[in-house]
Amino acid sequence: MESREHGVQRTWSPENTESREHGVQRTWSPENTVSREHGVQRTWSPENTVSREHGVQRTWSPENTVSREHGVQRTRYLENTVSREHGVQRTRCPENTVSREHGVQRTWSPENTVSREHGVVRASELAFLTEPSDVIAVRDRPLMLDCQVQGEGPISITWRRNGVPVATGVTAMVLANGTLLIRNFSKRRESNETDAGEYDCAAQNRYGMLISRKARVQLASLPKFLSHPESVAVGEGGVTRLTCQVNGIPEANITWQRDRRPLSTEDPRYTLLPNGVLQITGVRRTDGGLFRCVASNIANTRYSHEAQLSVSGTVAGSKTYREPVILSGPQNLTINVHQTAILECIATGNPRPIVSWSRLDGRSIGVEGIQVLGTGNLMISDATLQHSGVYVCSANRPGSRSRRTALGRLVVQAPPGFVQWPQSVSRPAGGSAVFSCTASGAPEPHLIWLKNGKLLTPSGNVKLTNGNTTLAITRITPEDEAIYQCIAENSAGTNQASARLAISQGSELPESPTGLQATALSSSSLELTWDQPTEHVSQQIIGYVLHIRRLGEPDSAELQEAVSKTTFRHEFNNLETATTYSIFLKAYSALGGSQQSNTITATTLGGVPSSPTFFTKVLNQTAMQVYWELPSKPGTLEGFRLEYRGVSNPEVQGQETFPGQINTHTISDLEPAAVYEIQLVAFNGNGDGPSSRRLVSLAEGGNTAAAGPSCNCDQADSTSTLLVGVHSGLACILCCLLFILLGYRRR
Repeated sequence: MESREHGVQRTWSPENTESREHGVQRTWSPENTVSREHGVQRTWSPENTVSREHGVQRTWSPENTVSREHGVQRTRYLENTVSREHGVQRTRCPENTVSREHGVQRTWSPENTVSREHGVVRASELAFLTEPSDVIAVRDRPLMLDCQVQGEGPISITWRRNGVPVATGVTAMVLANGTLLIRNFSKRRESNETDAGEYDCAAQNRYGMLISRKARVQLASLPKFLSHPESVAVGEGGVTRLTCQVNGIPEANITWQRDRRPLSTEDPRYTLLPNGVLQITGVRRTDGGLFRCVASNIANTRYSHEAQLSVSGTVAGSKTYREPVILSGPQNLTINVHQTAILECIATGNPRPIVSWSRLDGRSIGVEGIQVLGTGNLMISDATLQHSGVYVCSANRPGSRSRRTALGRLVVQAPPGFVQWPQSVSRPAGGSAVFSCTASGAPEPHLIWLKNGKLLTPSGNVKLTNGNTTLAITRITPEDEAIYQCIAENSAGTNQASARLAISQGSELPESPTGLQATALSSSSLELTWDQPTEHVSQQIIGYVLHIRRLGEPDSAELQEAVSKTTFRHEFNNLETATTYSIFLKAYSALGGSQQSNTITATTLGGVPSSPTFFTKVLNQTAMQVYWELPSKPGTLEGFRLEYRGVSNPEVQGQETFPGQINTHTISDLEPAAVYEIQLVAFNGNGDGPSSRRLVSLAEGGNTAAAGPSCNCDQADSTSTLLVGVHSGLACILCCLLFILLGYRRR
C-alpha cells in the first residue's frame, strides 16, 4: 500500500466499503450473502471481494494497493523519510488516500463520515492520518515524531517507548497536533540510558483506542572500524582489492585516500563499492602508495589504518599462463524492496578472465535496473521480490571452457501490505460480526489483533481462525463494542488496519424467522422449512442464511448456506449418516442480520447410538455418582437418559435426561444401604439405542467404587428372578412346618 516517488514516502489507505445507489448508502456485512434486484440474484462473499452476476464471478481487489504501468504491475511498500527544518529533525509518514476538489485537498479514511440511515447513526471513524516512521536521531539535537489522527472528538494522544508510557515534562512533550517532541535526544554513558527504542502513539476517543505502527528510533553513531585495509603486493598490470569495514548508523559513506589525499574516481580502473571495497584493475607503478579509507555519517568521521600497495616490476600481462581465480565473489545479502543490491565479483588470471552473471534457477536476470560496475560487479537498483535468488558469478578464460564460479544468495524482503482489511460494522446485541484481515509480504507476515489497544485474547464468543486472518464475534454484548486492529508484522516492518464494532438499535433489522422445522429425508440429507413472513417484513429481506453444525462442535466449525428471499424450504445434502445437527436461521436486509431463530436439532437416518459404557461410585449409604464415556465424534448422539429404581422397593425410582456433552450425575436421597438398578440409554432423533444396566449396593458406604463393563439386561433379569425364587421357596417351607406342627398337637 506504500509507494516512494522521488524519495518521498506515500501510504495509501483502503477505500470505503459502502456503495451508494439512488442516494442510499449501503454497507454489506460478511453475511449479506444474497440479494435479488431486477430479477437477478447476486451472491456476496465476505468483505465484498467476490460477486456473481448472470453466472459470472467477479473478484474485486482492494483499491490503491497495486498499479500497472506499461503492462508492468507494481506493488508499493513503505520506506522511511527524514527531513530537517530549522535544526529540528522531523519524521514524515505518508498520508492516507488524498483527493483534490475545487483546489481543496481532502484526506479520506475508511468510513470517515457521519450519516444517519434508517435510524442508524454512524460516527466519524478514529483513524491515523500520519503515523510515526523509523528515524535516526542525532545526539543532543531535538527530535519530532509525528502522529496525526482524525475522528470524533475529544481525542487524547499518548506515546509509549518500548511499551512504557513516555513521561512528559522537561525532556519531552506532546504538541497539540499529537506530535512528540524530544527536546534533547540523549544517551547517558554513565547509566547507559538512551531515548532510542520503539515508539508508538495511542489515540483514544469515546469509541475506543487505536495504536499506531511501531517506529524504530536509533541514535546516530559511528563506532571504530571492524576491519582495516591490509598491505598487498601486486604485479604491474594485475588486479588488486583493498577493503575496510565499519558499521555505522546510518550507513557510513566510505571514500579512499592515497598518501593522505582523496583518491580520484575518474580513472575507470578504480571501482569503489559502497560497502568499503576498492578494486583496482590494470595496476600501474604510479598506483603504489599508502591507502586508507574514510568513513563518515551524521554522527562522526573516522579514518582507518594505512595499508601499503606495492607494485612489482613483474608484468602481469606477460605470456605466462594463469588459470582464472575469483579474488572475491558475491556474499549473501538481505535487503528491502526498492533498495539497491551490489554483488561483488572480481577475478584475475592470464589472459584476463571475462566475468559474467547468471541465476542458479535458470531464470533471466533481466535488464531493467541492472548495471555492471567495474569489470564484473552486479548492481541491482530498485530491487523487487522477483530479484530474490541465488546468483552465480563466472570467471571465464577467453577462447576456452575453463572457468571458475562463485555463488551468493540475494534475499529481498517486503514489509506487510494489506490485501484485505477489516471493515467497520454495526450489529445488534446478540448478533455476530466477522472481521477479515489478509496481508502479504516477504517473509510471510504474522498477524495479531488488538482490542482498544490491548492484545485480544480469544474467549467463548471471540474466535480467531485461519491463521488469525478471521476474527469472529458471536452473541455480541456491550463489552464487545470496541475498535479492533489487525497488526501485520515481519522482519521488514509492520502495518496496521482497524475497524470498529458498534452495537445498533436493531429496530430496522428484520424480525427473526419463525417456525423452523427439520425432516430427515435420507441418511445424508435433511429438509428445512420455516414460516413465510408477513408482507411488510418480507419487503426488507434480501435473503436468508442457514447455519448448521454437528451437535457438540464449536461455533467456528459451522457451515452456512444462503437461501433466496422467496424460498422457505431448503435441503442440506452430503451430510453424515445417523448424525445429529444443530441448526438455526437468520434473515438479512441491507442493514444487517436479524436475531437468530430458535435452534433446533435434527438427525439423519441410519440408526441409533450404540450402548454407552458407564461407571458408578458409591459416595455414602444414600448417594452414588454415575459417569459415562462421551463419543469421540460430535453429532453421534443427541443425549442420554438415566433411570434408577430400588430392587427391594420398586416405588423408589427416578429418571433424568442430559444433553450430549454431559457425562456425569450424582443421585442422592436414596434409601440407606439399599440395592438399586441403574440403566443408561443414549438416543438421537432416530430413537433410543440399546441400554446398559448395573446393580449397585449402597451397603458398602463409599469404600468401593464400582467400575468396568456394564452388565447386560439378561444377566440382570436372571438375578432378579433368582432372588424372587429363593424368597418363594423359603415361604413354602415355613408353611409346611406350621402345618405339621398343628397336626401333631391335635393328636
